[in-house]
Amino acid sequence: MGTGSTVIRIFLPLLMISSLAGCATTDAQPPRDRAVDTIGTVDLSRYQGVWYEIAKYPNWFQARCAGHTSATYTPRTDGTVMVENRCRQADGTVSEAIGTAYQPDGPPSAKLKVRFAPWWLSWVPAVWGDYWIVDLDADYRLAAVSDPERKYLWVLSRTPKADSVAYDALLKRLGDQGFDLTRLETTDQ
Repeated sequence: MGTGSTVIRIFLPLLMISSLAGCATTDAQPPRDRAVDTIGTVDLSRYQGVWYEIAKYPNWFQARCAGHTSATYTPRTDGTVMVENRCRQADGTVSEAIGTAYQPDGPPSAKLKVRFAPWWLSWVPAVWGDYWIVDLDADYRLAAVSDPERKYLWVLSRTPKADSVAYDALLKRLGDQGFDLTRLETTDQ
């Protein structure tokens, strides 16, 4: 065989493998380039109260949390929401962060802004983070929260343990929305 047939024998299988890999990647990869969809509306009076973190994408600001993580949302008379995040650290101490959230597009938008910086820094846009409710069941028992870039993701439940059927269905919907479910880590409650 000549040099041409050697090149074909080497490159043809590589071309076929890369073509198949491209097909597999296209079919298996969720549409991460698609915009993140929030739920249509949220009733903050129903959303208020305690939510337990079931799973999350790891992030720097929760790096010291070992478990027993919760968030409590309390509406204020001025239309904002007080956010109290708590978790237990490895040494047993409880860490707490108090913040404020609001709906920049007004009620009943599912896109909120939240800040944990001191109030006197609230004029600085960089201290406000996106809190987008991307999934919420009709009974306000299980929710998923993210941001427009899918950098963060939290799965929240009204109880320390989520119903497994409802949780699996929520994960399916998140996968369909382009969230990388392999990044999720469960929270010890």
